[in-house]
This record gives sequence, C-alpha cells and structure tokens, in this order.
Amino acid sequence: MSYTIIIGNKNYSSWSMRPWLVLEHFGLPFDEIMIPLDTPETRASILNHSPAGKVPILLDGSFAVWDSMAIIEYLAEKHPDLGIWPSDPKMRARARSVALEMHAGFSPMRQALPMNLKMVKRWKPRGGGPVVRDIARFEALIRDGVNRFGGPFLFGEWSAADAMYAPMTARLTGYSWPMEPATAAYVRAVQAEPAYRKWYEAGIVEPWSHTNADKA
Repeated sequence: MSYTIIIGNKNYSSWSMRPWLVLEHFGLPFDEIMIPLDTPETRASILNHSPAGKVPILLDGSFAVWDSMAIIEYLAEKHPDLGIWPSDPKMRARARSVALEMHAGFSPMRQALPMNLKMVKRWKPRGGGPVVRDIARFEALIRDGVNRFGGPFLFGEWSAADAMYAPMTARLTGYSWPMEPATAAYVRAVQAEPAYRKWYEAGIVEPWSHTNADKA
C-alpha cells in the first residue's frame, strides 16, 4: 500500500507540511505531487485532485482526503499501531485538543509571521498584542507539556501534535522571535527531527518566490 500526498511549495505551505511530516516520520510509503502555489494554474491543478481546491490532499488509491487534520486522523485510524497519537486515552484526547487549537486558532500569528523557510530576519515587533498572545499561549503549551510528560516533545514522544506545531517553530526562528528556554529547547528538538530536516532541506532549494510573501 502506498499513499500520494498533494502539497504546495515546501518553503511556504505550512498546512502541507503537517501531514507530510506524519507520513515521513512514521515511515509510511508515499509519493508526493507538489503544486506550486500563487500561480495562474494553481487552483485548476488542485481541483484535479479535490473539490475543495486546497492543499494538502491525501490519495489512498482513488480515494481523496483533504485538510491537514482530516488526513492525520485518517492515517491514525488506518495505522493504529504506529502511535501517531499517544496511546493513553486522556493523553490522546489532550494531544488532539492541542492540535485542534492550532488548527482553529493562532490566526494573528499566522498572518503576521508567514512561513518562509529560506528567510531569517532580525527580530522586531510584528502584529502587536494578538501575536504576542498567540506566542505566549504556545509557550504555555510547551511548559505544560514538558512539566507533565518530560519532553522533548509536547507529549514526550513525537506525535501528530508536534506535526501541527512544527510550522510555528519555523516562524519563530525565521523571525528571530525571543523565546523562553523551554520553548527554544522544544524548537531545537522539532527542527532536529529527521522528517523536519528532510522537508526543510527541500524547501530552501525551491526556485519559486511568492508575490505575496513577506518581504519586510
């Protein structure tokens, strides 16, 4: 059995990154189709695979699943032995809560600090109070996770929750955001994980540049 995942540019597409990391980290066989974003052909190309018109999309044969969390849940249900979510029911519920908090929230941070793996900027305040609150919430999640489960990841071992927050680590380092020691340690652990390194190394050599990417 092999999957196909349709993704956007690795340099920019944070939502594509999340389920791709799950596939790669847990050693699931897959092919990938990369559709460059922000081109006149982008939407039509994506619509060939999903009526939602957005990436990522997972193909299991001719069956399509779209949305990062839906893909992750599909993989977790098909491969319950892999530990994509923590095995303990309460721990698993907490991990899903944390992951869905990212899925539904953190909009000010995502808008003010767009992901661009090629970029490292000197720190300056961006986005005002809402961004500060988003990052403070992220740091609180890390403190709680380390205190409860010992680290280095949110729930001890790497899980889908860390895949959901991996793009945030890229944003914090890309914009040189000041971090608490526990946050900096978490960021280092996520970015040293082999699946993250593989994605990052592919992203920084991509030739595309978005017209709407952050240039400040």
